[in-house]
Amino acid sequence: MNLKFLSLATSGLLAIGTTVSINGVQASSSKTLLLDLAPTSEQPDFNSNRLLNQSNQLLAQDEGEETNIRVYEKASPAVVSIDTEKANGSGTIISPDGMVLTNAHVVSQGGEVKVTLADGREMKADVIAYGEDGLDLAVLKIQNARNLPTIPIAKPGSVKVGQRAFAIGNPFGQFQGTFTIGIVSRIDGERNLIQTDAAINPGNSGGPLLNSQGELIGVNTAIFTRGRSGGNIGIGFAISVDKVPPFLQAVKEGRAPRVAQSQRPFAFSSEPSEKLILDGPEVRGRLDESDSILPIDNSFYDMYSFEGKAGQQIAIEMRSQDLDPYLILLNSDGSELAQDDDSGGQKDAKIMVTLPEDGEYTFLANSYEAGESGDYRLKLRIETETVNPSERSSRLILEEQGTLDRTDAALPSDGSRYEEYSFDGVGGQAVTIRLESSDFDPYVALFGPNGQLVGENDDANSSEKNAVLTVTLPMTGRYRVVVNAYDSTGQGQYLLTVR
Repeated sequence: MNLKFLSLATSGLLAIGTTVSINGVQASSSKTLLLDLAPTSEQPDFNSNRLLNQSNQLLAQDEGEETNIRVYEKASPAVVSIDTEKANGSGTIISPDGMVLTNAHVVSQGGEVKVTLADGREMKADVIAYGEDGLDLAVLKIQNARNLPTIPIAKPGSVKVGQRAFAIGNPFGQFQGTFTIGIVSRIDGERNLIQTDAAINPGNSGGPLLNSQGELIGVNTAIFTRGRSGGNIGIGFAISVDKVPPFLQAVKEGRAPRVAQSQRPFAFSSEPSEKLILDGPEVRGRLDESDSILPIDNSFYDMYSFEGKAGQQIAIEMRSQDLDPYLILLNSDGSELAQDDDSGGQKDAKIMVTLPEDGEYTFLANSYEAGESGDYRLKLRIETETVNPSERSSRLILEEQGTLDRTDAALPSDGSRYEEYSFDGVGGQAVTIRLESSDFDPYVALFGPNGQLVGENDDANSSEKNAVLTVTLPMTGRYRVVVNAYDSTGQGQYLLTVR
């Protein structure tokens, strides 16, 4: 059984080749190639040489660094520091005459507004408009400004989970021009929020979240921190670019409010969490106005923690007849591990994960909608042998019928055709991917939200040519499934299922 090894570097290079071990079977691949996915090329350029595998990895690293440098040099001149009597933050210059986009909560408390440009010049600015209905956006106009550098705004709907994300700002009001790098971890279409692991700290509020072209894809607005003076621990939020053009149009037409509609803090912070034990008694709680508030949607939450061990499969269930439960689970290092709304049945929330390491885990008992109050019940348990550990994978996640033919893209190493599909997965979730065809020899590969190969398969076993891949997802985010024929002769109909 020969296997092709696919690896998607963050630079945009798709590399296929090398020797791999899958499910204990050592296989030497005969396929090695580079697929250049540069967005400026109408047709990808291909190069094939298995001896260049190591140098290709170095090339990917170099190109990644070049992208970082290019984005910073292009965008940083148009990022400003904003100071008022009671707050500080960051902003993005969006017009040569000094229009600046920022957060409403940075400038809504009144007083003189001072803007510091990237070159050190300090200038006064006036607040000319705010977002309505609680939209945490504002526009400033720098006095007597002209010929200023600007940052272009990305096309609405262009942001994808897994893509690179860059933040520039003035963290803690002291380090103007700080540049951090991450990925888009999650997109909340209903709330128009982008979640990122790029380090965003107090003082970054109002600054830009950028794509690899140096375009604004979001306005940084909130972080998760363990205290009011704390810094970022891996969960940051930005208002999606989808909300920016309508807001700017309202400003242009004079329809935007001149007074702030609401004020929101830069972060949601935690009081000391209530410690629970796995397989302990059911916990009863209540969400109401006395609880902490999630600023991204003004919902209430309670915080809990527990000690876990690597490899433990645990389940957290939150049930309520009064509100729509929502759960957020944080890793022992504070990064997001999982979120859930309705997996517990009806509107109840349930998270099932395999813990990646020993340590203290934290989770938020939250509601989906702002201001929801009511009683809830929590269960925190270790999954036992009497409970099906593949509960998540028994449900159909994705089912696609398709055809591979000459109209599909081809791998340059062997001319085999391929198509791609995607699905949202949760860290620790077990999935089984099956690719069936009576017309060709199927081959399937799975890539994670960070672009890295999760797994691949050619033949389910020695007697079955269909491809079957069972994996535990390493992180939460959008996954890509590559449907492929093993060689260039492979064409025809197929059935793809993900459970």
